[in-house]
Amino acid sequence: MMTLEDCRYFYAQELRWTANLSSPALINAYARVPREKYLGPPPWQIGSADDRAMSISGMANMNYLTTDDPRDLYHNVVVALDIAHNINNGQPGALARWINALDLREGDHAYHLGCGVGYYTAIIAEVVGAGGSVVGSEVHSELAARAKENLSGYPYVSVHTGDGAQFDPGACDAMLINAGVTHPHQLWLERLREGGRLVLPITMTLAPMPTVGAGIMAKITRRGSAFSAEFVSPVAIFSCSSVRDPQLEAPLAKALSSRAVLKLKSIRVDAHEPADTCLVHASGVCLSTAESAATGQAAAT
Repeated sequence: MMTLEDCRYFYAQELRWTANLSSPALINAYARVPREKYLGPPPWQIGSADDRAMSISGMANMNYLTTDDPRDLYHNVVVALDIAHNINNGQPGALARWINALDLREGDHAYHLGCGVGYYTAIIAEVVGAGGSVVGSEVHSELAARAKENLSGYPYVSVHTGDGAQFDPGACDAMLINAGVTHPHQLWLERLREGGRLVLPITMTLAPMPTVGAGIMAKITRRGSAFSAEFVSPVAIFSCSSVRDPQLEAPLAKALSSRAVLKLKSIRVDAHEPADTCLVHASGVCLSTAESAATGQAAAT
């Protein structure tokens, strides 16, 4: 019979291939962090990632299987935290892909908005190590309280309770935003250090479920005053309680529906007139298909 350590190892190796992980430190983190510690006492309610994707878009009801064996948690499955409010621990493969895109390094300062009960925050903490620091934020006070307790063994990790968009995480090397937005928050862009990476879901609201959105996970990298951007993965996710501009919903829906958003190359914060390269244009921020100024300069030298 496989031990928990065996299960964690094979779980990490499975995520290595299914999420195309390039970071050995991230793979090792998944093999070390005990998922069961973060989910509360058994029994646990486990659901498939495919069912989750269909339920969050309103296409089907979510079904769960019950288990009290912690070894069952080490699959690419979601685990219910609050069935009444459709809140789950998240799909390990999806989160692994997003965290991998952050290119975390030992000693980094990272911010995790929407940290839930802290499991994936712990994964991030394992990668940056004690020489780094991690700040998590969670709008649901009960989940935030659980995250604080769960993460108490990491002295370099702190948890903020409340709207993470209203919280200043300080200068960051990496940010993971776990809630759908219509545009990158100006504060997040400002707090990125040189070379800093921001991974966030840019989503349009789904009509059947106004608190849920669908779109893309995008990676934004700061180079000087310019911000390059690229597609990471598709996503369906709960919307952020703020950082949603109703006026951007229509142009964003058009860019997503036409797949033009897959050509996203930069986030422009400079003043400019709308152009053919503007996917979603607003005062202060623009999702653009134009190469960032820094990328263009680099290519010319």
